[in-house]
Amino acid sequence: MSGFSVGFCGPAHACHPDPMTLIEVPERDVIGLRADNPGPFTLSGTNSWIVGRNPAWLIDPGPALEPHVNALTAELEGRGGLAGIALTHDHVDHSEAVTAIREHFAGAPVAAGRGAVDVVLSTGEMLGQLEAVATPGHAPDHFAFVLGDIAFTGDTVLGVGSVFIAPDSGALAAYLDGLRSLRARELGLICPGHGPLVHDPAARLDGYLAHRAAREQRLLDAIAAGKRSVDELLDAAWADVPAALRFAAAVTLAAHLDKLADEGRLPPDAERPAGWPAPH
Repeated sequence: MSGFSVGFCGPAHACHPDPMTLIEVPERDVIGLRADNPGPFTLSGTNSWIVGRNPAWLIDPGPALEPHVNALTAELEGRGGLAGIALTHDHVDHSEAVTAIREHFAGAPVAAGRGAVDVVLSTGEMLGQLEAVATPGHAPDHFAFVLGDIAFTGDTVLGVGSVFIAPDSGALAAYLDGLRSLRARELGLICPGHGPLVHDPAARLDGYLAHRAAREQRLLDAIAAGKRSVDELLDAAWADVPAALRFAAAVTLAAHLDKLADEGRLPPDAERPAGWPAPH
């Protein structure tokens, strides 16, 4: 897909109070605004996506940073108001600004996978032209939103790198099912929750599936070699992960161990990461 650009506030857009990174997809009348909350888990910041106009939908308002909230409200006003807010999931870096946005646009409904919201999502739910697709794994309430051949993937698929999987019951298997569901669609572009646009969705989704399969095989090889402790398993399957992300790797290790246990492939003496016992 062509015609996107990454840049800063210009004459074609509402005048934001501070320079704000914009990510444009003009063929679909979509724009992304990236919050200034970079970090190991947020990459260059959280992407908030605005879709359509008269009125527009807002996907993931992001953190409650005043410049970001002001930029979102200015862009939404320039597009004829806010139809509603769609949350991919309720982690704070995606949802914190909901209150501030709703105060500005009184009565705007919120749709999400859980919580005290106006619409509790299920697969196939339509929010204007957005179709909700369940993609749990990173969080049990996670949804992607599909608009034609574009998918807004939150933390299911990132612009760069991979995501950690929260070890809820069946989380990893459900995550893989969600990836396969997106892969089965004829997607031309992914607008992720963090990082740049993904122009090769099929290749990225195939890569994500292969990445999880490779991690699992490394775990199985380590278990077959007699390794049982968390540190041994992390060293065997996540040796490439920086020290700052080792905690996230341990969380994902717990999800992988749960999957192996569910499949009857985990020895009973395998150690689990502290704080993440086997689900009942």
